[in-house]
Parts: sequence; C-alpha cells; structure tokens
Amino acid sequence: MYAISLGDDGAELRPLEPWHAEEFLDNLERGRQFINQYIPFGSRVTDLDTARETLQRYAGMRAADTASYHGIWLDGKLVGGVLTLAFDAEQGTCEVGCWLEPGATGRGLITRAMRVLIDWAVEERGIHRVEWVAASGNTPSIDVARRLGMTRDGVRRAAHLHHGVRHDLEVWSVLAPEWRAAQARTAHNER
Repeated sequence: MYAISLGDDGAELRPLEPWHAEEFLDNLERGRQFINQYIPFGSRVTDLDTARETLQRYAGMRAADTASYHGIWLDGKLVGGVLTLAFDAEQGTCEVGCWLEPGATGRGLITRAMRVLIDWAVEERGIHRVEWVAASGNTPSIDVARRLGMTRDGVRRAAHLHHGVRHDLEVWSVLAPEWRAAQARTAHNER
C-alpha cells in the first residue's frame, strides 16, 4: 500500500488494516490508560479477536467511504494513528481524530500525520469542512487543533459522559480555503 514519511525521525503514516490486529492491540495496551483519559477509544478492544473486528469494521467503513484508520509507525512500531469519521464526501464534511501512546508524545507525530490526512481530505476528496472534537480538559488535543490552524467554533457543554464525569466538548474546524491559505503561507516561509 503506502507509507508516507512524516520526517527524518523514522516516523511513517500507513494504512491500518485488519492484518495489523496484533500490533493494534499491543499499541492500545501500551497506551490504554493514557488514551482513555477523555475518550473511550479502543476500550472494546481487549483481545486479538476484538482488535481484528474493530479494524475490519473500519475497513468496511473505508470501503463505504465513511471513515478510515491510518497508523503512525515510529522506527517500525505502531505508536498511534489518525482517523476520519463521519466522512461525507457529498456534503464535503468530515471529523478527524487521533490516538497516541504516551511513549510517543512530544514529537509532533499527531500534528504531522494530521496535516497529511487533512491535506488528502481537502485536496484529493474535496472536503470543505474538517472538524475536530475534544474534551475541554484534553489540552494536548486542543493544542494540536490550534497548531493545525483550526478555529474554535464553540463548546458543547457537559456533552460527553466518560468514567462517570461529564466533559465539555470543544468543536474546532478548518475550512478548505483556510487550509489552502495556511499551506501556501507555510510553503512560502519554507523557501
């Protein structure tokens, strides 16, 4: 398939497919407590069968053009990923999300991978609005939205019940013209 370099540190973005079930489960086991602080991502993945089922479900959604998973490998080890969900090419909208195990944080991996994913969504698929939703307390996630040039659209107060606590959800977005303008500025500054 594809492997997209995310820089000089050995990081790559690749498809995350059902045959990666063991790596996916290992990644979630290493990061489960960290990843699940604000979202239940991967909480139903508890063994090889449920890991395979989850990846197969996303493979089906990718085939239906409604969602996709993409893994981030660092020096050959799956350490996290980025995803699209609620992908609607006809309406030109999608939501993006991510996960990362704690040992891989602080390297800009999510920001770099998300730039690739958003650029693909906007330029290849014609998505007009890319949305990012994060719990207000999830500062690292909100920081990524800011680094990506997203605008905070608002807060859905007490909208997410997780571990018995109601969390506010912040909605961030970037529109295709904004994304293209930011990419052009970055390219100009790199000259």
